[in-house]
Amino acid sequence: MKASIASANDSAVKNRPKSCRKVARKTVRSPRPGLGKRTTFHSEMGTKRTHFGRIFEAHAVTRTREWSVQSSVPTGSETATSQVRVLEGTPEPLGPSLADETGTPGVNFALVSPNASEVKLCIFEGNNDDPEEYDMHQTEGVWHICLEGLALSGVRYGYKVAGEGGWDTGLRWDKDKILFDPYAPLLSGRKKFGVRDEGEKFVEGAGSLFLGTYDFEAPAFDWGENYHRPNRPWKDLVIYETNVRGFTASPTSGVSKDRRGTYLGVTDKIPHLLEMGVTAVELLPVFEYDEMEFKRRPNPREHMVNTWGYSHISFFAPMSRYASSCTPAVNVSNEFKEMVKQLHFNGIEVILDVVYNHTAEGGDDDPYVLSMRGIDNKMYYMVDLNSYVQLLNFSGCGNTVNANNPVVTQLIIDSLKHWVEEYHVDGFRFDLATALCRGEQGEPLTVPPLIRAISKDPVLSKVKLIAEPWDCGGYYLVGGFPNWDIWAEWNGIYRDDVRRFLKGDKGLKSAFATRIAGSADLYHVNNRKPYHSINFVIAHDGFTLWDLVSYNVKHNESNGEDGKDGSNDNFSWNCGVEGDTDDVAVLELRQKQVRNYTVALLMSNGTPMLLMGDEYLQTRYGNNNYYGHDGPLTHFDWDMLEQERQGYFRFVSSMIKFRRDHPLIGRSEFLTDEDITWHEDRWDDEESTFLAFTLHDNGQGGGDLYCAFNVHSFAVDIPLPPPPVGTSWHRIVDTSLPSPRDFCFEGRPGIERLYTVAPHSCLLLRAQLT
Repeated sequence: MKASIASANDSAVKNRPKSCRKVARKTVRSPRPGLGKRTTFHSEMGTKRTHFGRIFEAHAVTRTREWSVQSSVPTGSETATSQVRVLEGTPEPLGPSLADETGTPGVNFALVSPNASEVKLCIFEGNNDDPEEYDMHQTEGVWHICLEGLALSGVRYGYKVAGEGGWDTGLRWDKDKILFDPYAPLLSGRKKFGVRDEGEKFVEGAGSLFLGTYDFEAPAFDWGENYHRPNRPWKDLVIYETNVRGFTASPTSGVSKDRRGTYLGVTDKIPHLLEMGVTAVELLPVFEYDEMEFKRRPNPREHMVNTWGYSHISFFAPMSRYASSCTPAVNVSNEFKEMVKQLHFNGIEVILDVVYNHTAEGGDDDPYVLSMRGIDNKMYYMVDLNSYVQLLNFSGCGNTVNANNPVVTQLIIDSLKHWVEEYHVDGFRFDLATALCRGEQGEPLTVPPLIRAISKDPVLSKVKLIAEPWDCGGYYLVGGFPNWDIWAEWNGIYRDDVRRFLKGDKGLKSAFATRIAGSADLYHVNNRKPYHSINFVIAHDGFTLWDLVSYNVKHNESNGEDGKDGSNDNFSWNCGVEGDTDDVAVLELRQKQVRNYTVALLMSNGTPMLLMGDEYLQTRYGNNNYYGHDGPLTHFDWDMLEQERQGYFRFVSSMIKFRRDHPLIGRSEFLTDEDITWHEDRWDDEESTFLAFTLHDNGQGGGDLYCAFNVHSFAVDIPLPPPPVGTSWHRIVDTSLPSPRDFCFEGRPGIERLYTVAPHSCLLLRAQLT
């Protein structure tokens, strides 16, 4: 519905020739932190060149059509309604921002769409389902308007965008679709996780309506007088990969019903994280996403609910249904901040798993028009005009964000800084990060502008940056991700080599030793450090730790894709029986194997990462791609944790604390010959799967450490090396022993010169004063 015009005089003004119109202009003031941009802008925009205008001019050759530097919307004096006064506004900052230089507060809106020919701002106030529509002005590809007198909170908004050119141009206009603002700081949409409501205006096939919102009136969040960020050194990190919803959604969590599966639920479980000993949480995606995207139309996956969240709608708004209440919208922001605040108070850093490689809008074969696809598809996504299905798909999800387009690069930079400066997060793990290293046609870039900009940014270069260094297009850069000596990487080679050696594959002894020592073959380059290798055996996508030793093949039939989804290269071993069993010998072997993997991970030089739920040996019953299950299969079972508290949980938490307290483990530098002795003379024997080494205390303290892995199916008698003078070997770990004898933090004395290492087990000794 069009906004009403205040007077016939104003209506006449709109029809004047361009040269006759005078424009009411307004300076946009930085709003309070978290609800807008911290940028100062010129009050006279007529002769000024905007940041985005300069970018567009430099890249004009890539545009579908040329557009004028002048405003494409006729300009003139301001118009007004009974509620608001309509001003042209300014093209910066993008998104909604507070404007009150004339004495009457207003809200400026700005949206980038250089290929559009018309943009309308749609405003929803109160419970009104029919929006007021306002024609926006264009300056150098940025559409803008300022509404003076508009409410400073409680307003929902979106855009209608129209343009010239059809399918063959790579553009995807839908002039009647209300689109979500990529720069919206908050979101208004579905209220409860996985439950449809009238507000989302769901239409089968088309999906749901998500609108932007803001709050310029709420008081700033109180971080506390003595608040500070943990600022933990890389070498001290032990990362716990977790999902906000899955962590406390189960009634077994003991969390109050309104806090289950929420940011506040995470805060309730901080004592568990402290007991376990982790120093950082890596949260699966917490940007706003549509958990019910698979239910848009009848399909084999319509029974599923997206619980992982790798399908963003917004790069700025926190997931609203992870809050105990998403009304008012600012409450979502505050609860997220409260979670971060409490984690920081307890010395735990917060790393976000971020998905900038694709969005929820799907591909040309199954589009879900929500935002950028309808705003300017060719600018925001990689497009191949020579193909009917034009969107390039290096993400496996139908589209690939055109991350190295200058406008999109700036969008991602602004998003990252928003999460650091407004929400105080400590770092990011970039999903399918090599997709961010491709040009507009998908070509690999040696020096990708986005990665370089992040690495050189004075704010972002100081936080922890982690790349998942591959994508679904085969661009694999483990050890070679563009890093500027500050990026860490998920070390997929570590995962594969450790899995294969410990399950008994032949010819991997040297590779296993290299991974334990810090993967110097991959990271000992320039000024990179061992901690730039994120070491993991298990992550969210793949088998759980228990399933790794219980299944030889995946069992993904419940995912609705005929078992075709998920990785086939799991390097797992079921220890003799596929899946559940009552065979005592098989169960004992599995218990040894999970401990062997744990010792290998926590004794390795590098940054260890563990998966939520593995501390009680959770099972997904062989499903290695459980992204769409929201229930007992994926929810943390706190009752099972209690059953395992004196078993594996005791073991893994003790190993984490042992690593934390011993200076020879988890170093900042790569090992030298003075640091380590390999007790090995059969490196070339492919049949040998026994490896032992000693880490030497050269004044660091803590005592020498001797570690041995026997992957053979038979016991091996080993002569122990002599400990340093005045010390004797004390046993910390023997994974062949039942709990609680499998781990002794103080060290058990009385170790003989000859030790029998049982089949499929490992041994850890410490030299202690006699």
